[in-house]
Amino acid sequence: MRIDGLQYANWSEKIFRQLREGRVDAVHVTIAYHETFRETVLNFEQWNRWFETYGDLIMKGTSARDIDVARDTNRTAIFFGFQNPSPMEDDIGLIEILHTLGARFMQLTYNNQSLLASGCYEAEDTGITRMGKQVIKEMNRVGLVVDMSHSADRSTIEAADVSERPIAITHANPFEWSPALRNKKDDVLRAVTQNGGMIGFSLYPHHLKDKSACTLQSFCEMVARAADTYGVTHLGIGSDLCQDQPDSVVEWMRTGRWSKEIDFGEGSAASPGFPEMPSWFQDNRDFGTIEAGLRDVGMNADEVAAIMGGNWYRFFDENFGASVP
Repeated sequence: MRIDGLQYANWSEKIFRQLREGRVDAVHVTIAYHETFRETVLNFEQWNRWFETYGDLIMKGTSARDIDVARDTNRTAIFFGFQNPSPMEDDIGLIEILHTLGARFMQLTYNNQSLLASGCYEAEDTGITRMGKQVIKEMNRVGLVVDMSHSADRSTIEAADVSERPIAITHANPFEWSPALRNKKDDVLRAVTQNGGMIGFSLYPHHLKDKSACTLQSFCEMVARAADTYGVTHLGIGSDLCQDQPDSVVEWMRTGRWSKEIDFGEGSAASPGFPEMPSWFQDNRDFGTIEAGLRDVGMNADEVAAIMGGNWYRFFDENFGASVP
């Protein structure tokens, strides 16, 4: 089983076919960065058209059981998520509606301070806000997973402690291995995993040691160390693959509506666009390379299977439904 914890590709028939060539059974896709509720609904609508047009390749996923259906019918199950709480605007009642439409993950921040928590680029991390605590409670109730991939340290630790259900960092790596602002320090990773949460390891070059020149061995050795430190049952892949996106999309991702100036974020003014992916992971057909790499650094078959998809499957199964009153 192969499940990717996050992608933001420029979706097309080509990529849908590559998902099948790479035997990717499920993927969590970003369908909102800074969109309002209405704009997000239009993104759901676009995906409904793709499900109609490419129904032999992809299908909508809302529960882990849909992954079983996808595997049985040689398709990829698509699960939706947001990298910003903007789709719920300032209305807690929209959380249930968004879940009903198919959303299964929502980040509480995207780099900046939000109404709910502090982002990883803020100088001051004030933690989970009063509204944030109420939103987490509602997300727990309906089965919308709290994602803290772009959140600051204190906010992430508090979210892990406040949430009554496990949270996720769908796409990031250990800060100790690669000290990027977006990567997570040991106390953050421990807070998430000790509360039953999941970490999806990112293949986005700004999150990798040596960036685009990162080796497969280095990446897989990092995963193996994390398994020893935090427990293999809490780990998966969250590739953060942004395949075929034009460089203009980076400006939208980082700047959105909040600034008139271009925010280069983890890039630089000299190279504001998307970085080159490592040679060993170019697209969805390369997941087998990661499997082989994990085996080569000494992980056994059960551990590799868990990281490549089994752990995400269990997490989906336990956390996408409404909580028991």
